[in-house]
Amino acid sequence: MKLLLTSGGVTNPSIRAALEELTGKPVEQCHALVVPTAQWGHPLCGPASVRRLVAAEHDSRHFTGLGWASLGVLELTALPTVGRARWEPWVRDADVLLVDGGDATYLAHWVRESGLADLLPSLTKTVWVGVSAGSMVMTPRIGPLFVEWQGAPDDRALGVVDFSIFPHLNAFPTNTPSAAEQWARDLDGPAYAIDEQTAISVVDGVVEVVSEGEWTRYGS
Repeated sequence: MKLLLTSGGVTNPSIRAALEELTGKPVEQCHALVVPTAQWGHPLCGPASVRRLVAAEHDSRHFTGLGWASLGVLELTALPTVGRARWEPWVRDADVLLVDGGDATYLAHWVRESGLADLLPSLTKTVWVGVSAGSMVMTPRIGPLFVEWQGAPDDRALGVVDFSIFPHLNAFPTNTPSAAEQWARDLDGPAYAIDEQTAISVVDGVVEVVSEGEWTRYGS
């Protein structure tokens, strides 16, 4: 699977160009599924924020509102009840999975429980576009700072990549460079702090930072 891990979505021409390079065609020709699941695990999210995401309203213009050829919803909590034979073709037919933010540990739980985790290695042409927790879920650890789901046993995520991500750098009063530096010190591996104008592309293990903003790498 190809990864485009962002903080705030496809917010500038450089990130959009990276997305279209990964998909091999314009956004307008891509069929996308949006995954809102992480929102259910975060106390600041709920029905209204999920509605805005799915309806591609103005505050989702850098994500679901990019002008996809088609946009469907893939709710991971529902998948175990309908069976893999039904939902797997939906995933395989999609060019892009748009995986939204919320709580990354909750999202990691449902990626596994739904069976999607088992399918990911075979989706060699599919592009996973993450926003915030939708990006962090691919990392080994998100750091205790970002765990909001009360059911989380720890801060571990899927570990598809070998680095961690501190999103929304300078977007909120708490997400300062000094906070990111402290967060990185508490982890035991490489990490990136990225702002809303930055993405991390990962293809076949090759990592590339795409940015028109600010970012910092920590560790070796």
